[in-house]
Amino acid sequence: MPYRPKKMERRVVGRILRRLPNWLLRGRRAVPLRDSSGEAVKEPERAQEHYLPSFAGGQHFFEYLLVVSLKKKHSGEDYEPTITYQFPKRENLLRGQQEEEERLLGAIPLFCFPDGNEWAPLTEYPRETFSFVLTNVDGSRKIGYCRRLLPAGRGPRLPRVYCIVSCIGCFGLFSKILDEVEKRHQISLAVIYPFMQGLREAAFPAPGKTVTLKSFIPDSGTEFISLTRPLDSHLEHVDFSSLLRCLGYEKIVQIFASAVLERRIIFLAEGLSTLSQCIHAAAALLYPFSWAHTYIPVVPESLLATVCCPTPFMVGVQMRFQSVQPQADVEVLRPPEGYEERGRDQAVLRFFQVLLVNLCEGTFLMSVGDEKDILPPKLQDDLLDSLGREIKESQTPEQINEHVSGPFVQFFVKTVGHYASYIKREANGQGHFQERAFYKALTSKANRRFVKKFVKTQLFSLFIQEAEKSKQPPAGYFQQKILEYEEQKKQRKSKEKTVK
Repeated sequence: MPYRPKKMERRVVGRILRRLPNWLLRGRRAVPLRDSSGEAVKEPERAQEHYLPSFAGGQHFFEYLLVVSLKKKHSGEDYEPTITYQFPKRENLLRGQQEEEERLLGAIPLFCFPDGNEWAPLTEYPRETFSFVLTNVDGSRKIGYCRRLLPAGRGPRLPRVYCIVSCIGCFGLFSKILDEVEKRHQISLAVIYPFMQGLREAAFPAPGKTVTLKSFIPDSGTEFISLTRPLDSHLEHVDFSSLLRCLGYEKIVQIFASAVLERRIIFLAEGLSTLSQCIHAAAALLYPFSWAHTYIPVVPESLLATVCCPTPFMVGVQMRFQSVQPQADVEVLRPPEGYEERGRDQAVLRFFQVLLVNLCEGTFLMSVGDEKDILPPKLQDDLLDSLGREIKESQTPEQINEHVSGPFVQFFVKTVGHYASYIKREANGQGHFQERAFYKALTSKANRRFVKKFVKTQLFSLFIQEAEKSKQPPAGYFQQKILEYEEQKKQRKSKEKTVK
């Protein structure tokens, strides 16, 4: 069942849409791209959304391929991002479908160039790969995989963005697709679109399966491109490398603790790639639970007011916006005056209950102050011990992901892995969760105190609602780890009896 945002969260989404410029919401025809245009490119990268739903396979890889370019405004020197190519073009849509498409396509340019509209033609520009997530009022989400780079040509040019819009979170695959897009971009824009047409006609593979595409490239001939999904797909939408480069393990655990209690978290960094990859990784630590609140990996400049939302959120903001002239709607980006001198007064903290993470320096610019005390002490020590084990240079990205994610999965196994035993079922199979008996079953007082808070969150509520509807536990990665943990406990008890 998709999550339906609460009334306050629907207001926030509505405020975001209202703040979009009118020109973004008007229907328009995309104009054909010209190789000589001096604008920048954006390409799909690994976009992850917090814990994204898994996909069995068989559906389309993507909904749209868009090229977003900067066009000079009629008045002034500023530029505005504009969709200059759209594939596929959809015709004969019903009125409601057309309005939905216009609203979606109207919002995307702003997220392809979230860093404002003050640009100048460039002769060099390091490519950037990043992603964004658009959440509809019904809770459904679409991911934009982007790559921004300079188009081919000589002299100063403006960057352009290639953006693949999909409802699928599979970053390894889309990263490879964007590599192929970039390779064709170096030859001619016209070579990109037959490749994307072939991709759209191919079915998205099931976990562990491969789809092979045949693509012709001038002067190179026909190429066969294989796209394989990992057999274990629960981490295919994330890459923890950026998060590890930016933050130490203690800081990562404190961010996890804040997210578990659904607090407001703001990540600050300059690079779009760093922001989007780190916020996706932070949200992925919550697996098997799913962050269902406001989630914006890179907040466009014109939407900074969303960080004043009183409901939980997880957002990324470029560092340059922290130094803008303070306004009433963006003051949360800087600690309130006298914050340190007040000794972190609890009344102040309740209002400014925000964790402000500086990814450039690996520090917290603002915190509640209790982040080290949220998790049960022993389990927190276990987390840090497991994370602190050396990562070898020979390890693959998948192994690094498992190294980081595994301890957090074990944390949930030890605290709430017994949930299925406390769902009482009626004759028709409908389950009812026995909350009080569930947390009282924990023998550790520290674990019990934590779980009593955690069961009140939206994270846990959504998870348990799905479990109540399912007649048996899902046969996924989390359930596998629960069974392994229960077997280990049985073996330990058996050894203890033998010793006695």
